[in-house]
Amino acid sequence: MTMHETAVLFDCEGDELVGVITAPEATGSDLGVLVIVGGPQYRVGSHRQFVLLARGLAKAGFPCMRFDYRGMGDSMGEARSFDDVNSDLRAALNAFLDRMPGVRRVVLWGLCDGASAACSFAPTDDRVAGMVLLNPWVKTDTGEAKTMLRHYYLRRLLSRSFWAKLLSGGVSVRGSLGGLNGAVARARGRNVSGENRDNRDLPGKMAVALHRADKPFVVFLSERDYVAREFEQVVRDGAWEGLVAAREPQRIAGADHTFSSAVWRDEVETKTAEWVGRISATPQSRKSDQEAHHV
Repeated sequence: MTMHETAVLFDCEGDELVGVITAPEATGSDLGVLVIVGGPQYRVGSHRQFVLLARGLAKAGFPCMRFDYRGMGDSMGEARSFDDVNSDLRAALNAFLDRMPGVRRVVLWGLCDGASAACSFAPTDDRVAGMVLLNPWVKTDTGEAKTMLRHYYLRRLLSRSFWAKLLSGGVSVRGSLGGLNGAVARARGRNVSGENRDNRDLPGKMAVALHRADKPFVVFLSERDYVAREFEQVVRDGAWEGLVAAREPQRIAGADHTFSSAVWRDEVETKTAEWVGRISATPQSRKSDQEAHHV
């Protein structure tokens, strides 16, 4: 299927934002995909992932828009954190639908804190039909420490190379013990007085937002990523009860946080297109997580 790309300028509270719409020449679907960037990135994405994803989705028949938040990339305004971009998302969604009259619903696609932003925004707009969440950012000091203890320090202690370096003097005993003791203290909830309460509440807020949205979503997790491991840990909390897709994510074997390999990017693109296709075939604008997970 052929496609075309169009640069767009749109307003967000007086600032001019920049986006790119990638669309098929013809589509029979009323569903599009809005890519939400994560971290200090702009609309291209690490390893050009967002560009390639948008083109792949367009070839599959789904219009896709990627854009820069205020203060990022080529957009004007002051930079802001992922939990303060609802106005940017709404402006981008309005611009997307204005320029693609056949599109009436969107799937939000977000990586890392872009996924967290998608969760926050989804309950506020009925035009959101679903979410694709990749390595969602749920970082807290306590959660990060527990993840490091389980997936880093334990692995090091069981590593033959670590003990070889330790016995040969290649590892600082004091430094290693200091890092381990600090991680244990944070995992027990100590030394977090300086942590912003909103940050400590982030996993719970995300769970509440997903319950409120009551829209289908899918979670993709990288095999080699501490952010993904922390997400697996927090969803065991009771706040995530009933959010089946969060507790039964799809895993990308061998992948790192930003899917730096073409093989991993292609797998994400294929799985995304398949999932969006199933949502597109469902005319209802809202559908329970339990139903969507088993489509």
